[in-house]
Amino acid sequence: MSYQKQPIALKAELLLDSRSTLGEGAIWNNKTQKLYWVDIEAQLLHWYDPLTSINQTAHFEQKISTLVPCTDGRLLLGLKDGVYSYEKSTRLLHCVVSNPENHTSGNRFNDGKCDPSGRLWLGTMGTPGSASLYRIDADFTIHTMETGVTTSNGIAWSGDKKTMYYIDTSAQKVVAYNYNDKTGQISAPYDAITIPEDIGKPDGCTLDAEGMLWIALWGGYAAGRWDPRTGALRCKVEVPAKNVTSCAFGGENLDTLYITTARTSTSEEELLQCPYSGGLFSVKPGVKGIPANHFIKRTK
Repeated sequence: MSYQKQPIALKAELLLDSRSTLGEGAIWNNKTQKLYWVDIEAQLLHWYDPLTSINQTAHFEQKISTLVPCTDGRLLLGLKDGVYSYEKSTRLLHCVVSNPENHTSGNRFNDGKCDPSGRLWLGTMGTPGSASLYRIDADFTIHTMETGVTTSNGIAWSGDKKTMYYIDTSAQKVVAYNYNDKTGQISAPYDAITIPEDIGKPDGCTLDAEGMLWIALWGGYAAGRWDPRTGALRCKVEVPAKNVTSCAFGGENLDTLYITTARTSTSEEELLQCPYSGGLFSVKPGVKGIPANHFIKRTK
């Protein structure tokens, strides 16, 4: 992997002192103009309005790891034991897909995103090699796309819809696949980016309008911008929290990078040095993001 000698250096600013145990899953909803994110351990769904600086929450009876907006206005939530359809106004929760690993290994769902055709890709996490990556289609059928995973995390698709990027955190790399948007199939995987262990573990990710991949660095006090064509680190955003978990572009012009963090796996000494760990942070990096894909449910 090649590096610029001096990647651009930026600093994120605190937006919300939420003190989340495990903040995760940031995604911007263009329709509502709000940032959605979760606290997995506290079992909370958050939605933040940057115009009013108001953050609202909903509590669930089990861990919530990810969410995606649906074209019908609902949300799809990745809870521990399955994928649920959620209506925010009525708090109506309905299971649409069961976690296929829940009764065999106890693995829980982790990060997920929708592809350009509106299918949900959602992975699990568990003991080394016990997890998988799944694709959930418009009719809620579930397909196993990868096995032998440990901690399924960030996932993104190139603007030309020909490449899918995928992170298994334990592997310390981003794998790129040939992606067929018509069929939802992936093939010919290769290592696009390798993350040196001394700068953190790759967690959630997002793509910007220039095709660069922004990756949250667990244990790295930062998020980085990588060129997936060369593997080069182009920009590093310093975050005053050890465990950086996810990032997403948002705001009216998609020019703000929102960053979630965690307080878990942080020592008392580290918390004294970084008291806003677990908070929501932001930075304007000088590039714009692309709109998040919504889940498209098949209608009869």
